[in-house]
Amino acid sequence: MKDDYPTTRDLYDYEYYMKSRPHVVLLGAGASCAAIPNGDKNGRKISAMNGFIKKLGLTDILEKITLHTSSDNLEDIYMELDERSKAEPICMDAKQKLEEVIREYMLNFKLPDNPTVYDYLIMGLTSKDLIATFNWDPLLVQAYARAMTYTTNLPQLAFLHGNVAVGYCLEDNVMGNVGMTCRCGKPLAPTKLLFPIKNKNYSSDTAISKSWKSLNNALEVAYMVTIFGYSAPKSDVAAIEMMKKAWGAVEDRNFEEIEIVDLREEDEVIESWGDFIHTHHYSYHSSFFTTTIGRCPRRSCEATFDRLMMNRWLKPDKGFKADMDFGDIDKLTCDLIIDEENKKGTKKLLINPYV
Repeated sequence: MKDDYPTTRDLYDYEYYMKSRPHVVLLGAGASCAAIPNGDKNGRKISAMNGFIKKLGLTDILEKITLHTSSDNLEDIYMELDERSKAEPICMDAKQKLEEVIREYMLNFKLPDNPTVYDYLIMGLTSKDLIATFNWDPLLVQAYARAMTYTTNLPQLAFLHGNVAVGYCLEDNVMGNVGMTCRCGKPLAPTKLLFPIKNKNYSSDTAISKSWKSLNNALEVAYMVTIFGYSAPKSDVAAIEMMKKAWGAVEDRNFEEIEIVDLREEDEVIESWGDFIHTHHYSYHSSFFTTTIGRCPRRSCEATFDRLMMNRWLKPDKGFKADMDFGDIDKLTCDLIIDEENKKGTKKLLINPYV
């Protein structure tokens, strides 16, 4: 009678499968604030949605409109303008002006010359992984361009609310830097930025729909999820429902791990993401550098499997440090990138120097 015990090969295949699953990162406004806490290259700081209109000096756009909402949150205001724009031309005009000013404002952000959290984040992941951002600013795209000088084995990017640095060609289904020439000879057109928050119909825009499809596909098979500076607002029902559907029943996620990077109190943060967390399979962080990506760059899923499934202790001080320069990052990741290139197309396990 044949034994039902797994063979050494079976165990190896399982380990390879688990370590090859994606690490998905969700970015909210808090991540961009963490990337440039002291301002961008020119000292400009990212504004939160609350008070955004006043901070940008956009109140004159709305001065002729009596708003029904008492909120100073940009998305609440935009939602009302959108709802009234079909019947009130003045609201349509205000909505369009807001979009123009916000796009111009965001386009002017420039990364500082020194490494930011976004540089560490992108260099800490590989092409099997996905970073999905709700942010409009161009900082993540700029960090990606800097990382390209070191390796092309970089995470996929998805822009869930559009992005001022990203363009799209509807005819050829091509996404890239806004304004760059598509293979059809036309420049990539800017992606849409704003959506009515109560009922964001993400499928109505082809470029946005493509980004959501990438996120959903990655979430379905993800081993790890890191939520960085995103508060999961109850008002954004469509986004949360789409992610819940892709993630599936939480009771079926007993091997997966969720990490949350947030400055709010831990209890509040965990409550907002309760539908995604299986019992104790989460960790809370107030800094990117204590996350698995920060501590074990380019091997986050490998390190998690080795720690939880193989009972191996991780070395706590071999990852990224907040005071590194680009030479330090290159030195830390160089051998890992070479190992990835040498084993590309094989089923050989990658070296994990963090155990």
